[in-house]
Amino acid sequence: MAEKEVQLNRETISCSVCLDPLKDPVTLSCGHSYCMKCIKAHWDGEDEKRIYSCPQCRKTFTPRPVLEKSTMLAELVEGLKKIGLQDAAADHCYAGDEDVSCDVCTGRKLKASKSCLVCLASFCEKHLQPHYDSPPLKKHKLVEPSKKLQENICSRHNEVKKMFCRTDQQSICYLCSVEEHKGHDTVSAAAERTERQRELEVSRQNIQQRIQDREKDVKLLQQQMEAINGSADKAVKDSEEMFTHIIHLIQKTSRDVEQQIRSQQETEVSGVKELKEKLEQEIRDLKRKDAELKQLSHTEDHNQFLHNYPSVSALSESTHSSCIVIHSLRHFEEVTAAVSKLRDHLQDIVRDTWTNISLTGTQLDVSLSDSQAEPKTRAGFLKYSRQITLDPNTAHRKLLLSEGNRKITHTSRQQSYSDHPDRFTKRQQVLSRESLTGRCYWEVEWRAEGGEILVSVAYKNISRTGSWTECVFGSNDKSWALCCYQNSYEFRYNNIRTYVSGPLSSRVGVYLDHSAGILSFYSISETMTLLHRVQTTFTQQIHAGLGVDSDFGGSGTSAELCKLK
Repeated sequence: MAEKEVQLNRETISCSVCLDPLKDPVTLSCGHSYCMKCIKAHWDGEDEKRIYSCPQCRKTFTPRPVLEKSTMLAELVEGLKKIGLQDAAADHCYAGDEDVSCDVCTGRKLKASKSCLVCLASFCEKHLQPHYDSPPLKKHKLVEPSKKLQENICSRHNEVKKMFCRTDQQSICYLCSVEEHKGHDTVSAAAERTERQRELEVSRQNIQQRIQDREKDVKLLQQQMEAINGSADKAVKDSEEMFTHIIHLIQKTSRDVEQQIRSQQETEVSGVKELKEKLEQEIRDLKRKDAELKQLSHTEDHNQFLHNYPSVSALSESTHSSCIVIHSLRHFEEVTAAVSKLRDHLQDIVRDTWTNISLTGTQLDVSLSDSQAEPKTRAGFLKYSRQITLDPNTAHRKLLLSEGNRKITHTSRQQSYSDHPDRFTKRQQVLSRESLTGRCYWEVEWRAEGGEILVSVAYKNISRTGSWTECVFGSNDKSWALCCYQNSYEFRYNNIRTYVSGPLSSRVGVYLDHSAGILSFYSISETMTLLHRVQTTFTQQIHAGLGVDSDFGGSGTSAELCKLK
Protein backbone atom coordinates (compact mmCIF):
# COMPACT_ATOMS: atom_id res chain seq x y z
CA MET A 1 0.00 0.00 0.00
CA ALA A 2 2.85 2.36 0.87
CA GLU A 3 4.52 1.61 -2.46
CA LYS A 4 1.30 2.56 -4.34
CA GLU A 5 1.10 5.82 -2.37
CA VAL A 6 4.70 6.65 -3.21
CA GLN A 7 4.02 5.90 -6.87
CA LEU A 8 0.90 8.10 -6.81
CA ASN A 9 2.81 10.98 -5.24
CA ARG A 10 5.54 10.71 -7.83
CA GLU A 11 3.00 11.06 -10.63
CA THR A 12 1.43 14.01 -8.82
CA ILE A 13 4.69 15.95 -8.56
CA SER A 14 5.67 15.36 -12.19
CA CYS A 15 5.60 18.20 -14.71
CA SER A 16 2.97 17.62 -17.44
CA VAL A 17 5.24 19.33 -19.98
CA CYS A 18 8.56 17.46 -19.56
CA LEU A 19 7.01 14.51 -17.63
CA ASP A 20 9.95 14.54 -15.16
CA PRO A 21 9.75 15.36 -11.45
CA LEU A 22 9.21 19.07 -10.89
CA LYS A 23 12.33 21.22 -10.89
CA ASP A 24 12.03 24.71 -9.37
CA PRO A 25 8.25 24.11 -9.15
CA VAL A 26 5.77 26.99 -9.58
CA THR A 27 1.98 26.82 -9.08
CA LEU A 28 -0.51 28.78 -11.19
CA SER A 29 -3.69 30.28 -9.79
CA CYS A 30 -5.64 27.44 -11.39
CA GLY A 31 -3.80 25.02 -9.09
CA HIS A 32 -1.60 23.26 -11.66
CA SER A 33 2.16 23.13 -11.13
CA TYR A 34 5.06 23.09 -13.61
CA CYS A 35 8.81 23.39 -13.77
CA MET A 36 9.62 27.07 -13.92
CA LYS A 37 11.68 26.55 -17.06
CA CYS A 38 8.92 24.55 -18.79
CA ILE A 39 6.06 27.06 -18.18
CA LYS A 40 8.26 29.99 -19.16
CA ALA A 41 9.11 28.28 -22.45
CA HIS A 42 5.41 27.58 -23.03
CA TRP A 43 4.40 31.19 -22.39
CA ASP A 44 7.27 32.55 -24.52
CA GLY A 45 5.48 30.96 -27.47
CA GLU A 46 2.28 32.83 -26.60
CA ASP A 47 3.86 36.29 -26.36
CA GLU A 48 2.44 37.38 -29.72
CA LYS A 49 -1.14 36.62 -28.58
CA ARG A 50 -0.67 38.43 -25.29
CA ILE A 51 -2.83 35.71 -23.79
CA TYR A 52 -1.18 33.13 -21.52
CA SER A 53 -2.85 29.82 -20.76
CA CYS A 54 -2.46 26.77 -18.50
CA PRO A 55 -1.23 23.79 -20.62
CA GLN A 56 -3.63 21.47 -18.76
CA CYS A 57 -6.93 23.28 -18.08
CA ARG A 58 -6.45 26.04 -20.73
CA LYS A 59 -7.38 28.78 -18.25
CA THR A 60 -6.07 32.11 -19.56
CA PHE A 61 -4.17 34.82 -17.76
CA THR A 62 -3.78 38.49 -18.69
CA PRO A 63 -1.30 39.98 -18.17
CA ARG A 64 1.49 37.33 -17.97
CA PRO A 65 1.70 36.15 -14.35
CA VAL A 66 4.83 36.72 -12.31
CA LEU A 67 6.15 33.26 -11.32
CA GLU A 68 7.41 32.47 -7.81
CA LYS A 69 9.08 29.20 -6.78
CA SER A 70 6.92 27.02 -4.52
CA THR A 71 9.26 26.26 -1.60
CA MET A 72 7.00 23.67 0.06
CA LEU A 73 6.42 21.78 -3.22
CA ALA A 74 10.16 21.82 -3.94
CA GLU A 75 10.91 20.22 -0.55
CA LEU A 76 8.23 17.60 -1.14
CA VAL A 77 9.76 16.68 -4.51
CA GLU A 78 13.24 16.36 -3.01
CA GLY A 79 11.92 14.18 -0.18
CA LEU A 80 10.21 11.80 -2.59
CA LYS A 81 13.38 11.58 -4.68
CA LYS A 82 15.33 10.44 -1.62
CA ILE A 83 12.73 7.78 -0.80
CA GLY A 84 13.01 6.48 -4.34
CA LEU A 85 16.82 6.26 -4.10
CA GLN A 86 16.60 4.43 -0.78
CA ASP A 87 14.09 1.97 -2.26
CA ALA A 88 16.39 1.32 -5.22
CA ALA A 89 19.36 0.76 -2.93
CA ALA A 90 17.33 -1.59 -0.74
CA ASP A 91 16.38 -3.68 -3.79
CA HIS A 92 20.04 -4.66 -4.18
CA CYS A 93 20.09 -6.03 -0.61
CA TYR A 94 17.11 -8.33 -0.95
CA ALA A 95 17.76 -12.03 -1.55
CA GLY A 96 16.93 -13.43 -5.00
CA ASP A 97 16.36 -17.02 -6.07
CA GLU A 98 20.10 -17.67 -6.39
CA ASP A 99 21.05 -15.93 -3.13
CA VAL A 100 21.23 -17.25 0.43
CA SER A 101 18.58 -15.40 2.44
CA CYS A 102 18.72 -14.32 6.08
CA ASP A 103 16.93 -16.83 8.33
CA VAL A 104 15.94 -14.11 10.85
CA CYS A 105 14.39 -11.54 8.53
CA THR A 106 10.61 -11.53 8.32
CA GLY A 107 8.65 -10.51 5.25
CA ARG A 108 10.95 -9.84 2.33
CA LYS A 109 14.33 -11.35 3.34
CA LEU A 110 17.70 -9.69 2.88
CA LYS A 111 20.77 -11.41 1.47
CA ALA A 112 22.79 -13.33 4.02
CA SER A 113 26.26 -12.00 4.79
CA LYS A 114 27.52 -15.08 6.68
CA SER A 115 26.38 -18.55 7.68
CA CYS A 116 27.07 -19.90 11.19
CA LEU A 117 28.13 -23.56 11.49
CA VAL A 118 27.07 -23.58 15.16
CA CYS A 119 23.67 -21.90 14.83
CA LEU A 120 23.18 -23.61 11.45
CA ALA A 121 21.56 -20.43 10.19
CA SER A 122 22.43 -17.59 7.81
CA PHE A 123 22.34 -13.91 8.78
CA CYS A 124 22.22 -10.55 7.01
CA GLU A 125 24.55 -7.79 8.18
CA LYS A 126 22.02 -6.49 10.69
CA HIS A 127 21.18 -9.84 12.29
CA LEU A 128 24.82 -10.96 12.17
CA GLN A 129 25.90 -8.16 14.48
CA PRO A 130 25.30 -10.15 17.74
CA HIS A 131 27.94 -12.63 16.55
CA TYR A 132 30.43 -9.77 16.61
CA ASP A 133 29.24 -8.19 19.85
CA SER A 134 28.26 -11.09 22.16
CA PRO A 135 31.24 -12.97 23.71
CA PRO A 136 29.53 -16.43 23.52
CA LEU A 137 28.56 -15.88 19.88
CA LYS A 138 32.03 -14.67 18.98
CA LYS A 139 33.24 -18.27 19.40
CA HIS A 140 30.91 -19.53 16.64
CA LYS A 141 32.34 -20.52 13.27
CA LEU A 142 31.24 -18.11 10.52
CA VAL A 143 31.63 -19.06 6.85
CA GLU A 144 30.52 -17.69 3.52
CA PRO A 145 26.72 -17.93 3.00
CA SER A 146 25.72 -21.54 2.28
CA LYS A 147 22.44 -23.18 1.30
CA LYS A 148 23.67 -26.59 2.50
CA LEU A 149 23.73 -26.01 6.25
CA GLN A 150 21.00 -28.58 6.85
CA GLU A 151 23.30 -31.27 5.48
CA ASN A 152 25.26 -30.79 8.72
CA ILE A 153 22.28 -32.07 10.74
CA CYS A 154 21.92 -35.79 11.46
CA SER A 155 18.55 -36.85 10.05
CA ARG A 156 18.20 -39.54 12.73
CA HIS A 157 19.13 -37.64 15.88
CA ASN A 158 18.64 -34.04 14.72
CA GLU A 159 22.11 -33.23 16.05
CA VAL A 160 25.01 -31.41 14.41
CA LYS A 161 27.43 -33.75 12.63
CA LYS A 162 30.67 -32.97 14.43
CA MET A 163 32.22 -36.46 14.11
CA PHE A 164 33.60 -38.46 11.19
CA CYS A 165 33.53 -42.26 10.93
CA ARG A 166 36.64 -43.45 9.17
CA THR A 167 35.30 -46.98 9.08
CA ASP A 168 32.28 -46.01 6.97
CA GLN A 169 33.75 -42.80 5.54
CA GLN A 170 30.85 -40.54 6.50
CA SER A 171 30.04 -37.58 8.74
CA ILE A 172 28.05 -38.44 11.87
CA CYS A 173 26.80 -36.84 15.08
CA TYR A 174 27.98 -37.75 18.58
CA LEU A 175 24.96 -40.00 19.23
CA CYS A 176 25.73 -41.94 16.04
CA SER A 177 29.26 -42.59 17.33
CA VAL A 178 27.91 -44.32 20.47
CA GLU A 179 25.07 -46.17 18.74
CA GLU A 180 25.20 -47.61 15.21
CA HIS A 181 28.86 -46.56 14.76
CA LYS A 182 29.98 -47.83 18.14
CA GLY A 183 33.37 -49.53 17.94
CA HIS A 184 34.21 -47.82 14.65
CA ASP A 185 37.24 -45.64 14.09
CA THR A 186 35.71 -42.19 14.73
CA VAL A 187 37.37 -38.79 15.07
CA SER A 188 36.19 -35.20 15.08
CA ALA A 189 35.34 -33.72 11.70
CA ALA A 190 38.00 -31.08 12.31
CA ALA A 191 40.67 -33.74 12.92
CA GLU A 192 39.71 -35.63 9.77
CA ARG A 193 39.74 -32.37 7.82
CA THR A 194 43.23 -31.62 9.14
CA GLU A 195 44.52 -35.01 7.98
CA ARG A 196 42.85 -34.75 4.58
CA GLN A 197 44.20 -31.19 4.28
CA ARG A 198 47.70 -32.56 4.76
CA GLU A 199 47.07 -35.15 2.07
CA LEU A 200 45.74 -32.43 -0.19
CA GLU A 201 48.88 -30.39 0.31
CA VAL A 202 51.00 -33.44 -0.51
CA SER A 203 48.96 -33.93 -3.68
CA ARG A 204 49.47 -30.31 -4.62
CA GLN A 205 53.21 -30.65 -4.01
CA ASN A 206 53.27 -33.72 -6.24
CA ILE A 207 51.36 -31.86 -8.94
CA GLN A 208 53.64 -28.86 -8.71
CA GLN A 209 56.68 -31.14 -8.93
CA ARG A 210 55.22 -32.81 -12.00
CA ILE A 211 54.55 -29.39 -13.53
CA GLN A 212 58.18 -28.43 -12.94
CA ASP A 213 59.36 -31.72 -14.45
CA ARG A 214 57.14 -31.26 -17.50
CA GLU A 215 58.27 -27.66 -17.96
CA LYS A 216 61.87 -28.86 -17.94
CA ASP A 217 60.97 -31.51 -20.52
CA VAL A 218 59.30 -28.89 -22.71
CA LYS A 219 62.41 -26.73 -22.46
CA LEU A 220 64.60 -29.66 -23.53
CA LEU A 221 62.29 -30.37 -26.44
CA GLN A 222 62.43 -26.72 -27.47
CA GLN A 223 66.22 -26.87 -27.40
CA GLN A 224 66.14 -30.04 -29.46
CA MET A 225 63.89 -28.41 -32.04
CA GLU A 226 66.32 -25.51 -32.29
CA ALA A 227 69.24 -27.94 -32.63
CA ILE A 228 67.47 -29.88 -35.40
CA ASN A 229 66.60 -26.70 -37.26
CA GLY A 230 70.11 -25.31 -36.83
CA SER A 231 71.76 -28.53 -37.98
CA ALA A 232 69.43 -28.81 -40.96
CA ASP A 233 69.98 -25.17 -41.97
CA LYS A 234 73.73 -25.57 -41.74
CA ALA A 235 73.62 -28.72 -43.86
CA VAL A 236 71.59 -26.92 -46.52
CA LYS A 237 73.94 -23.93 -46.53
CA ASP A 238 77.10 -26.08 -46.81
CA SER A 239 75.55 -28.14 -49.56
CA GLU A 240 74.60 -25.06 -51.56
CA GLU A 241 78.11 -23.59 -51.25
CA MET A 242 79.72 -26.77 -52.59
CA PHE A 243 77.16 -27.21 -55.33
CA THR A 244 78.01 -23.77 -56.78
CA HIS A 245 81.11 -25.37 -58.36
CA ILE A 246 79.12 -28.05 -60.10
CA ILE A 247 75.74 -26.39 -60.48
CA HIS A 248 75.56 -26.91 -64.25
CA LEU A 249 76.29 -30.61 -63.93
CA ILE A 250 74.24 -31.68 -60.92
CA GLN A 251 71.65 -28.94 -60.41
CA LYS A 252 68.90 -31.54 -60.17
CA THR A 253 70.92 -33.50 -57.60
CA SER A 254 71.32 -30.37 -55.50
CA ARG A 255 67.56 -29.88 -55.40
CA ASP A 256 67.02 -33.53 -54.50
CA VAL A 257 69.49 -33.39 -51.62
CA GLU A 258 67.91 -30.24 -50.27
CA GLN A 259 64.48 -31.76 -50.57
CA GLN A 260 65.57 -34.85 -48.64
CA ILE A 261 67.14 -32.77 -45.90
CA ARG A 262 64.01 -30.67 -45.52
CA SER A 263 61.83 -33.75 -45.53
CA GLN A 264 63.91 -35.33 -42.78
CA GLN A 265 63.89 -32.05 -40.88
CA GLU A 266 60.12 -31.78 -41.14
CA THR A 267 59.63 -35.36 -40.01
CA GLU A 268 61.84 -34.99 -36.96
CA VAL A 269 60.57 -31.55 -35.95
CA SER A 270 57.01 -32.83 -36.33
CA GLY A 271 57.75 -35.71 -33.93
CA VAL A 272 59.36 -33.44 -31.36
CA LYS A 273 56.59 -30.87 -31.73
CA GLU A 274 53.96 -33.54 -31.13
CA LEU A 275 55.67 -34.65 -27.91
CA LYS A 276 56.06 -31.02 -26.85
CA GLU A 277 52.34 -30.34 -27.38
CA LYS A 278 51.42 -33.43 -25.35
CA LEU A 279 53.57 -32.25 -22.46
CA GLU A 280 52.13 -28.75 -22.64
CA GLN A 281 48.62 -30.24 -22.53
CA GLU A 282 49.60 -32.29 -19.49
CA ILE A 283 50.92 -29.12 -17.82
CA ARG A 284 47.61 -27.36 -18.47
CA ASP A 285 45.68 -30.35 -17.06
CA LEU A 286 47.91 -30.43 -13.96
CA LYS A 287 47.50 -26.69 -13.38
CA ARG A 288 43.73 -27.06 -13.71
CA LYS A 289 43.78 -29.92 -11.18
CA ASP A 290 45.98 -27.81 -8.85
CA ALA A 291 43.44 -24.99 -9.08
CA GLU A 292 40.62 -27.40 -8.14
CA LEU A 293 42.61 -28.67 -5.15
CA LYS A 294 43.46 -25.11 -4.14
CA GLN A 295 39.78 -24.15 -4.27
CA LEU A 296 38.89 -27.27 -2.25
CA SER A 297 41.58 -26.47 0.33
CA HIS A 298 39.87 -23.13 1.01
CA THR A 299 36.49 -24.73 1.72
CA GLU A 300 35.61 -23.80 5.28
CA ASP A 301 32.81 -26.31 5.78
CA HIS A 302 34.49 -29.57 6.88
CA ASN A 303 31.69 -31.77 5.65
CA GLN A 304 31.61 -30.17 2.22
CA PHE A 305 35.37 -30.59 2.04
CA LEU A 306 35.17 -34.27 2.99
CA HIS A 307 32.27 -34.85 0.62
CA ASN A 308 34.12 -33.39 -2.37
CA TYR A 309 37.62 -34.58 -1.49
CA PRO A 310 37.56 -38.14 -2.95
CA SER A 311 36.36 -37.00 -6.39
CA VAL A 312 38.73 -34.01 -6.59
CA SER A 313 41.90 -35.47 -5.04
CA ALA A 314 42.31 -38.38 -7.47
CA LEU A 315 45.19 -37.71 -9.87
CA SER A 316 45.25 -39.07 -13.39
CA GLU A 317 48.24 -41.16 -14.37
CA SER A 318 50.97 -39.35 -16.23
CA THR A 319 51.07 -40.48 -19.85
CA HIS A 320 54.77 -39.70 -20.09
CA SER A 321 57.77 -40.35 -17.95
CA SER A 322 59.90 -37.64 -16.54
CA CYS A 323 63.04 -37.26 -18.60
CA ILE A 324 64.05 -36.58 -22.20
CA VAL A 325 66.67 -38.77 -23.85
CA ILE A 326 68.26 -37.15 -26.90
CA HIS A 327 70.85 -38.64 -29.20
CA SER A 328 73.29 -36.52 -31.13
CA LEU A 329 72.40 -35.31 -34.61
CA ARG A 330 74.69 -37.26 -36.90
CA HIS A 331 72.91 -37.75 -40.18
CA PHE A 332 72.95 -34.08 -41.25
CA GLU A 333 76.71 -33.99 -40.78
CA GLU A 334 77.00 -37.10 -42.92
CA VAL A 335 75.15 -35.28 -45.70
CA THR A 336 77.72 -32.51 -45.61
CA ALA A 337 80.56 -35.01 -45.74
CA ALA A 338 78.98 -36.85 -48.64
CA VAL A 339 78.55 -33.65 -50.67
CA SER A 340 82.13 -32.61 -49.95
CA LYS A 341 83.40 -35.91 -51.24
CA LEU A 342 81.23 -35.57 -54.32
CA ARG A 343 82.73 -32.13 -55.03
CA ASP A 344 86.30 -33.48 -54.90
CA HIS A 345 85.60 -36.38 -57.22
CA LEU A 346 82.85 -34.84 -59.32
CA GLN A 347 84.55 -34.93 -62.72
CA ASP A 348 85.52 -38.59 -62.48
CA ILE A 349 82.11 -39.55 -61.05
CA VAL A 350 80.19 -37.66 -63.75
CA ARG A 351 82.26 -39.25 -66.53
CA ASP A 352 82.13 -42.78 -65.18
CA THR A 353 79.16 -43.36 -62.88
CA TRP A 354 76.27 -41.65 -61.20
CA THR A 355 76.24 -41.79 -57.43
CA ASN A 356 73.04 -41.60 -55.47
CA ILE A 357 73.30 -39.47 -52.40
CA SER A 358 71.03 -40.67 -49.66
CA LEU A 359 70.36 -39.41 -46.25
CA THR A 360 71.82 -42.10 -44.04
CA GLY A 361 71.91 -42.39 -40.30
CA THR A 362 69.68 -43.54 -37.52
CA GLN A 363 66.28 -42.05 -36.85
CA LEU A 364 66.44 -39.23 -34.32
CA ASP A 365 65.58 -40.79 -31.01
CA VAL A 366 63.61 -38.27 -28.97
CA SER A 367 61.59 -40.19 -26.42
CA LEU A 368 60.14 -39.65 -23.01
CA SER A 369 62.01 -42.38 -21.20
CA ASP A 370 63.08 -42.30 -17.61
CA SER A 371 66.85 -42.21 -17.43
CA GLN A 372 67.00 -41.69 -13.70
CA ALA A 373 68.31 -44.78 -12.02
CA GLU A 374 66.65 -46.39 -9.04
CA PRO A 375 67.86 -44.78 -5.80
CA LYS A 376 70.88 -46.41 -4.17
CA THR A 377 70.40 -45.34 -0.56
CA ARG A 378 67.49 -45.28 1.86
CA ALA A 379 67.73 -41.48 1.94
CA GLY A 380 67.26 -41.53 -1.83
CA PHE A 381 64.19 -43.75 -1.54
CA LEU A 382 62.70 -41.56 1.18
CA LYS A 383 62.47 -38.71 -1.34
CA TYR A 384 59.64 -40.70 -2.94
CA SER A 385 57.96 -41.74 0.32
CA ARG A 386 54.16 -41.72 0.38
CA GLN A 387 51.89 -41.60 3.42
CA ILE A 388 49.44 -44.40 2.61
CA THR A 389 46.25 -45.31 4.48
CA LEU A 390 44.15 -48.45 4.23
CA ASP A 391 40.62 -48.39 2.87
CA PRO A 392 38.19 -49.72 5.53
CA ASN A 393 35.68 -50.57 2.78
CA THR A 394 38.07 -53.24 1.44
CA ALA A 395 39.14 -54.78 4.77
CA HIS A 396 38.17 -58.38 5.58
CA ARG A 397 36.03 -58.59 8.71
CA LYS A 398 38.75 -60.54 10.59
CA LEU A 399 41.18 -57.66 10.18
CA LEU A 400 41.19 -54.97 12.88
CA LEU A 401 42.25 -51.57 11.54
CA SER A 402 44.03 -49.14 13.85
CA GLU A 403 46.67 -46.41 13.95
CA GLY A 404 44.62 -44.16 11.69
CA ASN A 405 43.87 -46.98 9.24
CA ARG A 406 47.56 -47.78 8.75
CA LYS A 407 47.74 -51.03 10.72
CA ILE A 408 45.96 -54.40 10.38
CA THR A 409 45.81 -57.07 13.09
CA HIS A 410 44.40 -60.54 12.48
CA THR A 411 41.65 -61.43 14.97
CA SER A 412 39.46 -64.47 15.42
CA ARG A 413 36.46 -62.23 16.09
CA GLN A 414 34.74 -60.60 13.13
CA GLN A 415 34.58 -56.80 13.08
CA SER A 416 31.27 -54.98 12.59
CA TYR A 417 32.12 -53.53 9.19
CA SER A 418 29.16 -52.63 7.00
CA ASP A 419 28.52 -54.45 3.74
CA HIS A 420 30.42 -53.03 0.80
CA PRO A 421 31.10 -54.35 -2.71
CA ASP A 422 34.83 -53.60 -2.38
CA ARG A 423 35.27 -55.71 0.79
CA PHE A 424 37.42 -58.86 0.70
CA THR A 425 35.15 -61.65 1.91
CA LYS A 426 37.23 -64.80 1.37
CA ARG A 427 40.77 -63.74 2.23
CA GLN A 428 42.06 -61.54 5.04
CA GLN A 429 43.35 -58.69 2.91
CA VAL A 430 42.97 -54.92 2.50
CA LEU A 431 43.90 -52.36 -0.17
CA SER A 432 45.09 -48.79 0.22
CA ARG A 433 42.71 -45.90 -0.16
CA GLU A 434 45.19 -44.08 -2.43
CA SER A 435 46.12 -45.15 -5.95
CA LEU A 436 49.85 -45.02 -6.64
CA THR A 437 51.34 -43.45 -9.75
CA GLY A 438 54.79 -42.23 -10.67
CA ARG A 439 57.53 -43.10 -8.16
CA CYS A 440 56.44 -44.19 -4.70
CA TYR A 441 58.17 -45.69 -1.69
CA TRP A 442 56.73 -47.03 1.56
CA GLU A 443 57.73 -49.37 4.38
CA VAL A 444 55.81 -52.06 6.26
CA GLU A 445 56.52 -53.18 9.84
CA TRP A 446 55.27 -56.78 10.25
CA ARG A 447 54.88 -59.40 12.96
CA ALA A 448 54.03 -62.95 11.82
CA GLU A 449 53.32 -64.77 15.13
CA GLY A 450 53.48 -68.09 13.32
CA GLY A 451 51.50 -66.79 10.37
CA GLU A 452 52.26 -65.21 7.04
CA ILE A 453 52.18 -61.55 5.99
CA LEU A 454 51.58 -60.50 2.38
CA VAL A 455 53.16 -57.19 1.39
CA SER A 456 51.61 -56.52 -1.97
CA VAL A 457 50.62 -54.22 -4.79
CA ALA A 458 47.49 -54.90 -6.83
CA TYR A 459 45.11 -53.50 -9.39
CA LYS A 460 41.89 -52.18 -7.89
CA ASN A 461 39.77 -54.64 -9.89
CA ILE A 462 41.29 -57.71 -8.23
CA SER A 463 38.50 -60.09 -7.20
CA ARG A 464 37.19 -59.69 -3.64
CA THR A 465 35.78 -63.21 -3.45
CA GLY A 466 36.07 -66.55 -5.22
CA SER A 467 38.91 -69.07 -5.42
CA TRP A 468 42.46 -68.73 -4.15
CA THR A 469 43.82 -67.78 -7.59
CA GLU A 470 41.14 -65.15 -8.11
CA CYS A 471 41.51 -63.03 -4.99
CA VAL A 472 44.71 -63.84 -3.02
CA PHE A 473 47.59 -61.41 -3.48
CA GLY A 474 50.26 -62.92 -5.73
CA SER A 475 48.06 -65.76 -7.01
CA ASN A 476 46.89 -64.01 -10.19
CA ASP A 477 48.06 -61.55 -12.85
CA LYS A 478 46.48 -58.60 -11.03
CA SER A 479 48.75 -58.58 -7.98
CA TRP A 480 52.37 -59.00 -6.86
CA ALA A 481 53.25 -60.05 -3.30
CA LEU A 482 56.23 -60.61 -1.03
CA CYS A 483 55.29 -63.27 1.53
CA CYS A 484 57.00 -62.77 4.89
CA TYR A 485 57.43 -65.77 7.18
CA GLN A 486 59.20 -65.86 10.51
CA ASN A 487 62.31 -67.35 8.93
CA SER A 488 62.08 -66.76 5.16
CA TYR A 489 60.67 -64.78 2.22
CA GLU A 490 58.84 -65.83 -0.91
CA PHE A 491 57.74 -63.81 -3.94
CA ARG A 492 54.48 -64.63 -5.71
CA TYR A 493 52.99 -63.53 -9.02
CA ASN A 494 50.31 -65.27 -11.09
CA ASN A 495 50.45 -68.23 -8.68
CA ILE A 496 54.16 -68.78 -9.36
CA ARG A 497 56.25 -68.88 -6.20
CA THR A 498 59.90 -67.83 -6.10
CA TYR A 499 62.12 -68.40 -3.07
CA VAL A 500 63.79 -65.15 -1.97
CA SER A 501 67.07 -65.10 -0.08
CA GLY A 502 68.16 -62.15 2.00
CA PRO A 503 68.55 -60.90 5.55
CA LEU A 504 65.39 -61.32 7.62
CA SER A 505 63.97 -58.11 9.03
CA SER A 506 60.68 -57.07 10.60
CA ARG A 507 60.55 -54.11 8.20
CA VAL A 508 60.18 -54.32 4.42
CA GLY A 509 60.57 -51.43 1.98
CA VAL A 510 58.61 -51.29 -1.27
CA TYR A 511 59.66 -49.15 -4.25
CA LEU A 512 57.30 -48.64 -7.19
CA ASP A 513 58.06 -46.83 -10.45
CA HIS A 514 54.73 -47.14 -12.23
CA SER A 515 55.83 -45.60 -15.53
CA ALA A 516 59.01 -47.64 -15.79
CA GLY A 517 57.25 -50.83 -14.64
CA ILE A 518 59.64 -51.42 -11.72
CA LEU A 519 58.63 -53.01 -8.41
CA SER A 520 61.31 -53.73 -5.79
CA PHE A 521 61.21 -55.14 -2.26
CA TYR A 522 63.93 -54.40 0.31
CA SER A 523 64.88 -55.75 3.72
CA ILE A 524 65.28 -52.76 6.06
CA SER A 525 67.53 -52.92 9.12
CA GLU A 526 70.76 -51.00 9.72
CA THR A 527 71.36 -51.56 6.02
CA MET A 528 68.99 -51.75 3.05
CA THR A 529 69.18 -54.96 1.02
CA LEU A 530 67.36 -55.73 -2.21
CA LEU A 531 65.23 -58.87 -1.86
CA HIS A 532 63.47 -59.03 -5.22
CA ARG A 533 62.92 -56.78 -8.25
CA VAL A 534 60.22 -57.05 -10.91
CA GLN A 535 60.38 -55.46 -14.37
CA THR A 536 56.95 -55.43 -16.02
CA THR A 537 54.34 -53.16 -17.62
CA PHE A 538 51.58 -51.86 -15.38
CA THR A 539 48.37 -51.39 -17.35
CA GLN A 540 46.27 -49.89 -14.54
CA GLN A 541 46.67 -47.77 -11.44
CA ILE A 542 48.25 -49.61 -8.54
CA HIS A 543 47.10 -49.85 -4.91
CA ALA A 544 49.23 -51.02 -1.98
CA GLY A 545 47.93 -54.13 -0.23
CA LEU A 546 48.43 -55.98 3.05
CA GLY A 547 47.20 -59.43 3.91
CA VAL A 548 47.37 -62.29 6.40
CA ASP A 549 47.19 -65.86 5.15
CA SER A 550 43.85 -67.05 6.52
CA ASP A 551 45.02 -70.65 6.88
CA PHE A 552 48.14 -69.93 8.91
CA GLY A 553 47.77 -66.47 10.40
CA GLY A 554 47.57 -66.66 14.15
CA SER A 555 45.74 -64.12 16.30
CA GLY A 556 48.00 -61.10 16.82
CA THR A 557 49.68 -61.31 13.41
CA SER A 558 49.92 -57.70 12.23
CA ALA A 559 51.34 -55.38 9.60
CA GLU A 560 51.61 -51.59 9.69
CA LEU A 561 52.34 -48.94 7.06
CA CYS A 562 55.12 -46.93 8.66
CA LYS A 563 55.16 -43.16 9.01
CA LEU A 564 58.27 -42.00 7.17
CA LYS A 565 59.95 -38.65 7.68
